Amino acid sequence: MRAVLLREFGTTDGLTLAEVANPEPGPDDAVVAVRAIAANYVDLLVIAGTYQFLPERPFSPGKLPVGEIIGVGANVTNVKLSDRVLALAEHGGYAERIAVPAAQCFELPENLSYVDAASMSLAYDTAWFALRERGRYHTGETVLVLGASGAVGLAAVQLAKAFGARVLAGIARMDKAPIVREAGADAVIDLAQPELLDTLRDQVHAANGGQGADIVLDPLGGDYFAAALRALAWRGRLVVIGFAGGAIPSVKANYLLVKNIEVSGLQVSDYRKRMPKLMAACLAEIFSLYRAGRLRPPAATTYRLEDFSRALNDLRERQSRNRIVLVTADA
Repeated sequence: MRAVLLREFGTTDGLTLAEVANPEPGPDDAVVAVRAIAANYVDLLVIAGTYQFLPERPFSPGKLPVGEIIGVGANVTNVKLSDRVLALAEHGGYAERIAVPAAQCFELPENLSYVDAASMSLAYDTAWFALRERGRYHTGETVLVLGASGAVGLAAVQLAKAFGARVLAGIARMDKAPIVREAGADAVIDLAQPELLDTLRDQVHAANGGQGADIVLDPLGGDYFAAALRALAWRGRLVVIGFAGGAIPSVKANYLLVKNIEVSGLQVSDYRKRMPKLMAACLAEIFSLYRAGRLRPPAATTYRLEDFSRALNDLRERQSRNRIVLVTADA
């Protein structure tokens, strides 16, 4: 089979497409013929060697591939041959086949295509944990999503709306306002306004009846973080998801005390490892909402597996507004 291999951490130039042996399932494993996998910003961190969890080299990057079960171990009962599944693999997805514990395979909804499933993967489960687990969302609360036009941001807007929230979508480019409104945003917050430390709070209050946001999801960091703290309501919760918009920020603990607010972080990989039952509940709700027509997969631009270098370059340079998805010849 073909697989994209990384032998030394560094740039994407160090990746090669190679012929490797087909994986064999252990007693508790399933072998998945990978049909599609999203290219994610975290993949660039893994390739560079700067991610929190780094596999032994050589390895194939790529988290959460989707595909068809083509082999199972002797002890496997939860999936069977020909099942269409999402595999919760932490790496190894940039390949034509992957062996994973069968317990980490989840059957896809019947009408969800491989490309759409890959487009949703990692983004929607991250957003779910940010809202349900770290943000402890309650029905009727107001959620401010920063970076709302990104993959996790759009997923969070859709999920929060499906949960019954009032959703404020923070974007830095107002030409993307139609995208977030179509995803379900009740109001759009302009993150490019000057003096954001004050203007972000002012916009949130104006859009929310004079109140702050109960939950803020922050994948940006930098100066956006400090402004978002001031836009929180009393007992509000801010969830740190990433730092795509600037430096890693810091917070003065006395400000948390005075406003009775919380700041927490989300590393979703830990939940896949430490709380698999909660991850299963997450995917069950996401797939249920999809079946009910309340979630819509984001648009995807597809690349063949052999075009992985171009796909990763376009991801790094933000050349596509769509999700970037690698597909095999059989997709």
